Formats: sequence, C-alpha cells, structure tokens
Amino acid sequence: MYYSEDLIAEVRSRSDIVDVIGSYISLTKKGANYVGVCPFHNDHKPSFSVSRAKQIYKCFACGEAGNVITFVMNYDNVTFPEAVRTLADRAGIKLPEIEVSDEEKKRAGKKLRLLEVNKEAATYFYRCLRSSRGEKGMEYFRKRELTDETMQKFGLGYAGVNGREVTEYLRSKGFSDDEIKESGLASSSEKYGLSSQFWNRVMFPIMDANHRVIGFGGRVMGTGEPKYLNSPETLIFDKRKNLYGFVFARNSRAGNFILCEGYMDVIAMHQAGFSQAVASLGTAFTEDQARLLARYTEKVYLAYDSDGPGVKAALRAIEILKNVGLSGRVIDMRPAKDPDEFIKTYGTGEFQKRIENAENSFYFLIRTIYDATDKSDPEQMTRFYKSIAEKLCVSFPEPLERENYLQGICAKYGIDAANMRAMVAGFAANGVGIENYTKPKPTVQKSAEEEPEKAAQAMLLTWLTDEPELLPLIKKYISVTDFTDEVYRKVAERVFEDLEENNFSAAAIVDLFEEDEQKEVAGLFQARLPETENGEERMKALSDIIIKVRENSYNYFTEHYGNDITKLQESIRLKKELEALKKKGI
Repeated sequence: MYYSEDLIAEVRSRSDIVDVIGSYISLTKKGANYVGVCPFHNDHKPSFSVSRAKQIYKCFACGEAGNVITFVMNYDNVTFPEAVRTLADRAGIKLPEIEVSDEEKKRAGKKLRLLEVNKEAATYFYRCLRSSRGEKGMEYFRKRELTDETMQKFGLGYAGVNGREVTEYLRSKGFSDDEIKESGLASSSEKYGLSSQFWNRVMFPIMDANHRVIGFGGRVMGTGEPKYLNSPETLIFDKRKNLYGFVFARNSRAGNFILCEGYMDVIAMHQAGFSQAVASLGTAFTEDQARLLARYTEKVYLAYDSDGPGVKAALRAIEILKNVGLSGRVIDMRPAKDPDEFIKTYGTGEFQKRIENAENSFYFLIRTIYDATDKSDPEQMTRFYKSIAEKLCVSFPEPLERENYLQGICAKYGIDAANMRAMVAGFAANGVGIENYTKPKPTVQKSAEEEPEKAAQAMLLTWLTDEPELLPLIKKYISVTDFTDEVYRKVAERVFEDLEENNFSAAAIVDLFEEDEQKEVAGLFQARLPETENGEERMKALSDIIIKVRENSYNYFTEHYGNDITKLQESIRLKKELEALKKKGI
C-alpha cells in the first residue's frame, strides 16, 4: 500500500511526537527534550529522549531511535502503512482511497472477511464455554486452576459436541460456505456436509499483534486424537511467523522472552506473572519466529518440557536462536515436566530463581550428551570427551572464548584441561570447525558510539541541526564528501540542502531510508555533544569535531585512492588543508 510523501508529511506534522509517545509511556520535560523509561528494553532509568523540536526519539541505552511513525511501528509491531493509518486516525486525517488493482482489492476484501469469520467464531466458542453446553470445557480449565480473568484475557472457549454447531452459527451471521472453509474452520463432505473439525475441544484463539483472531488451537476433551488440533494455513494465518501469546508478551517489561512448547504453559505463566511467555503454533520453532523475537530482545529463555522430546526441541531452538544472533538459555524444569506443573508445585518464586540460574546453551548441550552416556563404560566416556572437543572447535572460533568454555566444562566434569586442549588441537588439525574460521561473519553495522570516526560525524550533524545558523561556518571546512559512511553521506547531503532552503525536518529525513537504516539515521540527530560552559569552549569543541571529521576524511581518501596517481594531487591538497585547520582552528 502506498501513500504520497505529502500525505505522510501531513500525518507526521499533525502527530506531535511528544504527545503520541506520551500516550504510550510517561515522559518528563528535561531541558529542551523529554525523557522517560525506554519501552524497547528492560530498564528503570530515563534513558529514552524525545525531541519536540526535531520530532525524533532516541534511547541512549539500547540505541533505538526514529520518528513518530517508526515508534508506532516498533511499539505496536505493525507495518509502515498501518502505523500511518493509526496516526491519521488519531489526528483526524481522512486517508484517501488507494488505487489498487481489482485483484488486490479482492484479496484485501477476502482477508477482512476471513478475520470477521474468525472473530465471530471466537465469540461463539467464548459464549459456548460459559453456557451449559460448555461445562466439560469449563471443568477442564478449572482443573488447570485458571481464573476467570485469565480465561477472559486469552478469549478461551469451547467447541460443542459436533462440528456443525459453529458452521450453522456462522451461516446465520451471513458468511458463505466458501468463506467458512477458507477461514480454516470447516470442510465439506457428503456424509456431514459443512462441518468443523473443531468439536468437543477447548479452544484457544490465536491473535496477531493487533489483537485480531487469525486462527485457533483446540485440545480434545477425553482420549480422542489428535490431542491438539490447529487451524490450517490460510490467507490470514501463517503459523511459522506468529507466536501464541506474543500479542501480550511484546509489551512485557521483563527484557526477555520465555519460549514454551504449549498454549497452556503460556497461559499458566502469564497468570503467574511471567507475561513474557510465548509458544510456537503447533509446529517446531522457526527462524521467522526467532526474528520476530529479535526485534524486541537479545535474550530468550527456553522453558521446554524436561522429557526427551522437550530436550530435542530445546536443542533445535538454540541453533535457530543462534542463527539470528540471539542468546538462548535453558530453564531447568526438573523434577517437574513443564512450566505449568513446576509453578503449581514449587511456586513463582522458585521459578524466578530457575530463570535467574538458567543454563548456558553450550553447557546444556554438553549436559544432554553426558546424561545419555553410560559413565561406567570407558568407550562411551571417551566418546563423550571427543564430543566436547569437537563441539568446542565448531562452536567457538575465537581462541579466548573457546579456552573460557574449555576451562568451565573441564571444571564441571572433572576433566584434565591439558588433555582436553590436546584433543581440541587434534580436531582442529583435522579441519573440524574450519568453516567457522573461514566463513565470513555476518556484517554488523556498528553504531556511532562504537566507532570514533562515525561518532565525530554524528556529533557534527547533531550540532548543525541544533544550531542551523552554523551552516555557513561549517561549510567553509566540511563538504558532503567528508562523510565517509554511505548512510551518513546521504543524510549530510539532505541536511545541507534542506538547511539552505530553510526546510529541514529530521523526522522527514528518517522516512527517506529503509526500515533497517532508520534507527541509525535518527540517532545522527540525537548524538551526545560535548558539555561546555562558555562560548569559547564551545567553539573549541566544535573545532575539534570538524578536525576529526576532516582527518577521517583524509585517511579514508588516502586508504582508498592512495595508489591512484590521478588522486595524488587531491590527497596533497587535503593534507595541507588539514594541517592548516589543526594549526589555526576554525
């Protein structure tokens, strides 16, 4: 969906960032800006700064930054068009109808209808549970010690004793047989006609980040099979990209997520106060789900069942989390089978202790191998030692990190560290783990705080946009080409141009970049500047920053073009200017 730049600019201009963010979190005025506790990571200090003048925000602890649109996108976990619509509704702006193809209109209309089907079905199941027909389901939930408040929060329900009850209800609400089937709630047969697969089951509505019901999970009452049944993939339900409970967990202030196996585990944990719990949707944990979690945290705890299948699932999940850059730690459920049983038996306090003492994922991996080893069999113990050595090679290409883990594992299992080092060296000599040494590491964009060269460029842009009247002075010494990072150079080019035309808007510049660059761009307008007490010190600080930017520019130029004879003259000129600038200042 596309909105014009003029329309987006109007929505942005009529959505004051302080008012909007202030409706989500508490803000306090401090100097020229407003500060609060960052909603994007677990924190208790007011590290989150909002600038009314520039209409941007930045957290100086976790680095999150952006404008009013990116805030709504990140906080509500919605797309750019959805964030624009949210802000337009808030500002009372009527958005025009978007020109779309007939096929796109048909598809969008169908999605809305399927959401309506699911909404009505959820209402039916909810009411059924609370009627005389739902006594069996209510008895099950009461036995699981769920409160009325919890059942209401998760919209729990019950599907009647046959699969035609819900289909007849949906027909009475005006939905066609095709719509009911396309929602994944029913199918047709000669024997039963239009009938739902959900009957004699307690029902778990599955919601997306906008609280819309996109599918269902159902647990059979009694001994029928399958025990758990989930909606099939539909136009609105992709089980690989959604997580049960995420609609609530994403607003948790815990700073982490707890990944469970089942719906009841999630519900029980939320009821016990662990509102960061989520679960995959009837399938194995996926990279899409891991990436969803990665947007909110770097820390994920695994609360899988303590039995064999649960251990295997945890090992798979650890690898998936690692692939997207997340740290996975394993909560030890023993002697309980799952989180629900643990909390009921030992209480929330003990479970919190288990979270705090959650096992490092590598230690968990080695423990699973050790538990499966016959300690009285020398051959099996030798294989265990070899497994450790091999996994140290594969998992830790950095020598210091590998040595730290080697020492820790050896101490834990009473292994001679010198012998283990020799075994590791033997595996390494045979090429084990060599792909970890030679495979290029994923490129991680470092922030301005992590690179002094970038820091100076960011401070200069922040200073310039704080005091636009400095543009003529700065342009005497700095040009757009002095910004050596591509993103920074694009920002500088637009800043210089907009300030010249007296048309600068930091928030508008943020929107010009792709979503994965917007945080960095917004941060360029909120860099920490040197604290100075008087005008002379301030000009000295500005001069130092300009010199750093020019020095970096010269170094970059000579590094990239030093062997090009045609660039030699330009290099000499740059060096003379830099030496003069260092000598005289600005």
